[in-house]
Amino acid sequence: MHEIQAKAILSAQNGMNIYRGCTHGCIYCDARSTCYQMDHVFEDIAVKANAPFLLEQALRKKRKKCMIGTGAMSDPYLHLEEDLQLTRRCLELIEEYGFGLAIQTKSDRILRDLDLLKRINRKTKCVVQMTLTTYDEDLCRIVEPNVCTTKRRAEVLNIMRDEGIPTICWMTPILPFLNDSRENIEGILSYCREAKVYGIVTFGIGLTLRDGDRQYFYRKLDQHFPGLKDRYIRTYGNVYELPVPDERNLMELVKKECAAAGMEHRTEKLFAYMHEFEDKMAGEQLSLF
Repeated sequence: MHEIQAKAILSAQNGMNIYRGCTHGCIYCDARSTCYQMDHVFEDIAVKANAPFLLEQALRKKRKKCMIGTGAMSDPYLHLEEDLQLTRRCLELIEEYGFGLAIQTKSDRILRDLDLLKRINRKTKCVVQMTLTTYDEDLCRIVEPNVCTTKRRAEVLNIMRDEGIPTICWMTPILPFLNDSRENIEGILSYCREAKVYGIVTFGIGLTLRDGDRQYFYRKLDQHFPGLKDRYIRTYGNVYELPVPDERNLMELVKKECAAAGMEHRTEKLFAYMHEFEDKMAGEQLSLF
């Protein structure tokens, strides 16, 4: 890791990334793509050491409360967060200033901050987003090697359910010829039903590969699944979007199961929900009169 002094922390859409790079080792990670112009080794995490200071300055200047998002590009619960606790400090500020939170992770380290998530959710809305891609635990350990497996992430979702914290599953990406089976999708859906997630983000069922990401992914295929890279090249060439062969039927399965369980699957609705600020305290104050 190396520390940097960032100039700003919130994007125009009120998203933030405290870290840049990742140590989870997921073989498909889009954040490795060269289009993001990272100027350091991906595993050498750039730590925005002044993130809490910048966040507090930004929150103080906000005229209206809103949802703050984190985790879209870099997981807020990397291994080094255990010691640095920058994510926790930022959550403390979000809670202190009464803002909402939409946080995305693959890690059960988020449970360390359950007290803060509950406090934020009591005031407004805290949406925990968990990525689930691979139901088979052995395959998950290959595809996402340095983070807790899907079964453990599902347990985290159940804990959030029991605490009344809304959750969303990111069932993406689904890798052609690896985890694109009906059994895999049904397994993930079963976890989502049990956890009573608000909805499931898919962006369709497949994978995207860009320069930088593609080379790393193919190296990992050669390492763990000899011959599979050649099948990818024969099937998809050098395109950006790689839909799984049975995408239509698998997507219909997702839609059907979501409708039956009352889970949202429309991407635009899910993003609108995550961006919608709710002031629960105002409702409580009105009820006193």
